[in-house]
Amino acid sequence: RAALDRATVLLSMSKGGKRIDSVWGAGGGQQPVKHLVKEIDMLLKEYLLSGDVLEAERCLQELEVPHFHHELVYEAIVLVLESTGEKTFKMILDLLKTLWKSSVITMDQMKRGYERVYCEIPDINLDVPHSYSVLERFVEECFQAGIISKPLRDLCPSR
Repeated sequence: RAALDRATVLLSMSKGGKRIDSVWGAGGGQQPVKHLVKEIDMLLKEYLLSGDVLEAERCLQELEVPHFHHELVYEAIVLVLESTGEKTFKMILDLLKTLWKSSVITMDQMKRGYERVYCEIPDINLDVPHSYSVLERFVEECFQAGIISKPLRDLCPSR
């Protein structure tokens, strides 16, 4: 009872929650979505600069949000669609293949990430004119690499 009373006092103090978070940490699913999106974006950009798949895998696991890995899949595919060269295409393919084979990203999270891209491709295509053809090619490569299933590949929208 004394511990609960003390915790109530600490949390009710102005900015008490922030201070407690910095002491005890607020890992995993307790982090705000905007923060997680920003972390995943930085993780992908750092990976594209360094090429270190194992570091990217470690950073993703440290976020402790396996239920949010679909965001990494979504953001990674969008990066491929927005890129102009083959380097990003190949690197993201390698990253997704590694995360899939190590079971860091589950089938459900992979599927959700792809389905999000499929739903938003008409909007993405407004900013990136050749996104449909790039997406089709990327999805086919992912299927050939064993990252996605045939039904998920077949869902890919085409123009």
